[in-house]
Amino acid sequence: MPSQKLSCATKPASKSPKTSSQFRIGKVQGYLRGSVWYLYYHEQGQRRRPRVGPDLEVARQMAAQINSQLETGAPAALSFESISIVDLQNRWLGHHEHVLRSSIASIKRYRAATEHLIRYVQNVKPIKLASHFHTSHAEDFVGHLRTIQVSPNGHPQSVKRPLLDKGIQYILETCRTLFAYAMKRRHLSPYAENPFSALELGRLPIEHVKPIILLTEDQQVAFLKACDGWQFPVYLTLMLTGLRPGELVHLLLPEDLDFEQRLLFVRNRINLGWQVKTRNERMIPMLPCLATVLKSLIGERNRGPVFVRRLFQIEELPCWASNRLAESELSRRILKIESESGDHVTRTKQAQLSRGLWNEMGIVETDRIRTEYMRLTKLIGQPELTAPKTLRHLFATALQDANVDPLIRNELMGHAAASAIGGNSLGMTANYTHTRIETKRRQLEETFQDSTVLRYLESLG
Repeated sequence: MPSQKLSCATKPASKSPKTSSQFRIGKVQGYLRGSVWYLYYHEQGQRRRPRVGPDLEVARQMAAQINSQLETGAPAALSFESISIVDLQNRWLGHHEHVLRSSIASIKRYRAATEHLIRYVQNVKPIKLASHFHTSHAEDFVGHLRTIQVSPNGHPQSVKRPLLDKGIQYILETCRTLFAYAMKRRHLSPYAENPFSALELGRLPIEHVKPIILLTEDQQVAFLKACDGWQFPVYLTLMLTGLRPGELVHLLLPEDLDFEQRLLFVRNRINLGWQVKTRNERMIPMLPCLATVLKSLIGERNRGPVFVRRLFQIEELPCWASNRLAESELSRRILKIESESGDHVTRTKQAQLSRGLWNEMGIVETDRIRTEYMRLTKLIGQPELTAPKTLRHLFATALQDANVDPLIRNELMGHAAASAIGGNSLGMTANYTHTRIETKRRQLEETFQDSTVLRYLESLG
């Protein structure tokens, strides 16, 4: 049988088998589709099929890592929904619109800030997926922001200028919030960091800022002397109450002025499409001289806005020009449009209807307050002062100079209760501290008792 042994010895060896198209490591299976390796596993009852790439060894290493994470209950490294940065922006803004119900103005600011990022990843450094945007890209984005020119206040015909440091910081903080949302919704790898958090935005130097210039007391008197009969009560109220212009123009009669107790109320008008910037309603004591001016302004009128635009005839006030009736009128208009179209009226459309209703009541546009302010500052030789918000800064500085209690300063300015002006954080104590109106009145009157402005007003009789 030697021949048989010989045949066995000389039988050619079989060829090595082809590389398998599948493998398994614990709870994770790998499989080849075309030339690309994918992983397959279950996490918290959901099937996951992440793409790895063409390299088998990389796929096996990733499978081993994910299996270890599944065994310990940690989030798997590839278990996230990868979406584009444009889709991320849309989902985030939709979250603010439909879930958080942020104000329309806030959503517009968020969109404008993140549009810088969208333009960057579309035109400068093409990056489609949010999960592919890393800290190095965020750093390059900062450099890009320092090179672009923008129109101040969004006016297309104004002279363009570089972004100021505060503007850059706001854009980056908004983008950081955008990616924080991405992390919470698992649009980034569970082990990826927020690309904007590593920038340490709190340490960015704020050097190129528009300076805040405050009127001296003599300039304040000159400013009031330059006012005409319409301007005087508007700017005196801003000067002695610290109101935001948007708050001033939305004051309604009769409920927002109490002359008996000398109180001015700042209220949210949710059903009329307007809210205080911080949502914090407040009441502000009126100095006697301001109460006199406002009482003379409104005369016998008991409805409509406290301040109406120039040349608006009080006789033109519609019959519904009071808070409750105006709310009913707005609801009627919304229902009419919905019944005619068969569709729900969006918040943006409701805001348009609200603005139309306020306009019919003679409301003053905040842009008008700004342009009139610029005319006055030019008359007194201070043309660089272009924002009536400086009167709010002036009010806050007067409170600071008079050493008014930080909590009272907070309440008078309408800021969040936990952050006092002057750097003294009250924290949770503010939630348990309540200030009597008499205390506010006393400290406010002490603030202005030696004011040159009040002496000037007293001289007017």
